[in-house]
Amino acid sequence: MADVLRRPAVTPGKGGEAGKGAANAGGRSVPGWLWALPPVAALGVFFLHPLALVVRQSFTPEEGGTSVEPYTELFASEVFHEALTTTVWIALASTAGCLLLGFVLALVIAFVPFPGGKAVAKFIDVFLSFPSFLITLALLFLYGTTGVANGLWTSATGAATGPVDFLTTPWGVVLAEITYFTPFVMRPLLAAFSQIDTAQLDVASSLGARPSRIVRRVILPEALPALAAGGSLVLVMCLNEFGIVLFTGAKGVTTLPMLVYSKAILESDYPSACAVAVVNVLLSVGLYGLYRVVSRRAGA
Repeated sequence: MADVLRRPAVTPGKGGEAGKGAANAGGRSVPGWLWALPPVAALGVFFLHPLALVVRQSFTPEEGGTSVEPYTELFASEVFHEALTTTVWIALASTAGCLLLGFVLALVIAFVPFPGGKAVAKFIDVFLSFPSFLITLALLFLYGTTGVANGLWTSATGAATGPVDFLTTPWGVVLAEITYFTPFVMRPLLAAFSQIDTAQLDVASSLGARPSRIVRRVILPEALPALAAGGSLVLVMCLNEFGIVLFTGAKGVTTLPMLVYSKAILESDYPSACAVAVVNVLLSVGLYGLYRVVSRRAGA
């Protein structure tokens, strides 16, 4: 027993080295780059390879060979200029509407107690799983030419048609996108609001600060990173939205995704369609890169 008590203890450093040596002796560890091979291979097969084919097709005119002719014709096309302008302004308007509406709704859910508040917050998560065309169909059912609103008007006045006819305009597309994408802004905002110490709000209120001042000076600074994250996500998704524009049947509203569909399916002009797709991808990636730079400088 005395010998055992006199035995020197193993220092942590030596013990760690002994354990490491035993692990190496028991079997060779797998290099880290081997673990990266499966996801990289899957990414290359299912994403990078099809994208490379699209890029190659965009430089292959119908006559054959390799040329920038598809891009030259595309950039000289008035249809492309209108589609690019329409895509950008609809995306910006929809994103601004989502940020404003999402911030207000998230404020109410997070800080205004009312019956069913938790159920509404959970419904936001469920709403994120809905397909975009389902929301568009619901809006058509309410505000379409033969929708509920026009039906009530024609029944009450006897008129042949109702006064509500904005869903087939660009503003109808904006309304549908705001309705669908607002929860994508609310989700990160609700998570950010849950981290705010309510004691700060109580102190500000006890010092006589009005609700608008509390929101502006206490809540909004904490919500800016979440607003930036949700807004950038919504902006990129609005730039690439196809289903909402298609299902609203908006007349004269041609976005870049709709132009890809028109060139590829209706006109069978695959080089032009691929060129539009490449421009759309570059626009989305460029905006995302700009968001990353701004958020990094802002410390988001």
